[in-house]
Amino acid sequence: MSGDVWFTILPDGESGVAAARLLRPWAGETIAHHSGRPWLLGSWPDGLVTVGAAGARRVAVIGRCPVTAAELSARAGRLRDIGDVERIARGLTGSFHLLASVDGTVRARGSASGVRRLFHARVAGVTVAADRSDRLAAVTGAALDERLLAAHLLASPLPYPLDDHCVWQGVQAVPSFGCLLIDAEGRARTQPWWTPPEPQLAWQEGVPAVRAALTAAVGACTADGGTVSADLSGGMDSTSLCFLAAREQERTRPAGARLVTMRWQSIDPENDDAAWAARAAARLPGSEHVTPSRDEWPLWYSDLTALTGDAVPTDEPGPWVRDGARLAALCRLMTGRGSRLHLMGGGGDELFSTFPSHLHDYVRCHPLAAYARIRTQRASQHWPLGQLLRQLADRRTFNQWLTAWAQDFTSATPLSTALVRRAPSTAWGVDLRMPPWATRDAAAAVQSLLREAAETAEPLALQRGQHTALACVRTGGRGLRQLDQVTSRRGLGHAAPYLDDQVIEAALAIRVAERSTPGRYKPVLAEAMRDIVPDDVLRRQTKGEYSTDFHASLRHNRAGLVELFDGSWLARTGLIDDAALRASLLGVHPTPEGLRSLSSSLGTEIWLRSRPAHTSPPSTAITEGAP
Repeated sequence: MSGDVWFTILPDGESGVAAARLLRPWAGETIAHHSGRPWLLGSWPDGLVTVGAAGARRVAVIGRCPVTAAELSARAGRLRDIGDVERIARGLTGSFHLLASVDGTVRARGSASGVRRLFHARVAGVTVAADRSDRLAAVTGAALDERLLAAHLLASPLPYPLDDHCVWQGVQAVPSFGCLLIDAEGRARTQPWWTPPEPQLAWQEGVPAVRAALTAAVGACTADGGTVSADLSGGMDSTSLCFLAAREQERTRPAGARLVTMRWQSIDPENDDAAWAARAAARLPGSEHVTPSRDEWPLWYSDLTALTGDAVPTDEPGPWVRDGARLAALCRLMTGRGSRLHLMGGGGDELFSTFPSHLHDYVRCHPLAAYARIRTQRASQHWPLGQLLRQLADRRTFNQWLTAWAQDFTSATPLSTALVRRAPSTAWGVDLRMPPWATRDAAAAVQSLLREAAETAEPLALQRGQHTALACVRTGGRGLRQLDQVTSRRGLGHAAPYLDDQVIEAALAIRVAERSTPGRYKPVLAEAMRDIVPDDVLRRQTKGEYSTDFHASLRHNRAGLVELFDGSWLARTGLIDDAALRASLLGVHPTPEGLRSLSSSLGTEIWLRSRPAHTSPPSTAITEGAP
């Protein structure tokens, strides 16, 4: 896997030295504990890892964080014990892994959103952690977990509570809100490091913290100077990032600072993204604005045959393959203009919109206000009253909902209802369905996972609206992580400042029902960007819709999709019926919902095909307890 960026974390004991010997054939970089034993092994570019030291204590930040080694050393000097790490890290901004080595104990964690993840496995009899699951799978010779492969047909990235599972047998994911502790003997345990905030602030009270956190998050992206690029779709999320990036570059004036924006054109003449993007671009005269022609910008599902071997660098399946050709074009266009990092607006919808599930909480806490909101939204969106009342009356716990989902998730929504108005679900999550081409064995495998989860899983928050927001943030974080793995290999890292921990913390402290209001689009973000984004740009009340692009892409690439699934590896494993998939691809779908699972199945198929070269270690596979 040459070219991949990765790191492993080793315990500070003699037992960790044997594990280090097994990893060294891949590793080009090493950082030691105070004892001199290897702490970090891996492959990473200059500037990705910053280490602070004070006596025998070590603290490391891996990722995007504008902190110097001297500043980190000063923080390490205030570290009393391993339980003190979060206190001394307070105020660090960006998106990063945080590691510490103190008195023979190692502590490591990623980020709350899952953009930065950690995994662990037993290597040579001790626990070793890594930021990539496939690195641990390679050194242990781990096999794929077919139940988890089947789950990726349901949705990819996996939904909560399946998202903390790993697709490799014997490799475990550290929970997104958890940290890993490894003692000198290589024994490991996890404990929480982050608790979601209680949503108690009025939206006006929460705006200053959102503004400060988002400004700092974008500042962490621009701090290293040079050219930074960003999506400028015309939507409020990406537009806000562009104006913040330009403002931060002007304020701090880092060396060679320059902003390049990127917008692609929808083929739908009714999509007004272009008009709003043009309005924003006109107010950013110091930036370069790139809008590729339709000949330069591939349709979705294009050039899928190019996605083999090292062209599929993610450590788990993902729907990004639908955009594989577009990501290649983006990297070519942006790196050609000198960009080192590309900003995207992922996470904005999750933090600054409300999901229908919040109505279930709202009607119980503030019934009069909830009734007024429901009446307004029902009138504008024509929700059937009976369906809506049944949704609001639902009193199932999270575990009861999971059990019911497992029971019903193989039933398909009738095609005839695709264009019929329906009341939104106010349940704990989306009742996803297995695709019609999934086999009974695949469905049974996922049912078993959901039933197991229903026995122990807890909601991410007591309120359904807050729980849903957190679950969607985690899904967005997993998606960004995969995008970054793909584009970083081509020289263009990806960042989503909305998914930085500090931004999530600030946004989710605001009362759920106040994050959006009928008649005003994303009021919290709009107010936070006041005097940064021009008022006439903030007035937008619409959001671009891309069904036309989906249908055009499917028509143009249908034959290639059918051909790709001939001889399907998923079919060989017994997870899909390739004839049923072919029939779906060749069928008529009045809305994209009819092929909702296509990208997940496609991503899993292509990822599975690319695995053999990635799972072969440079020597014989090593199992637990090897010398």
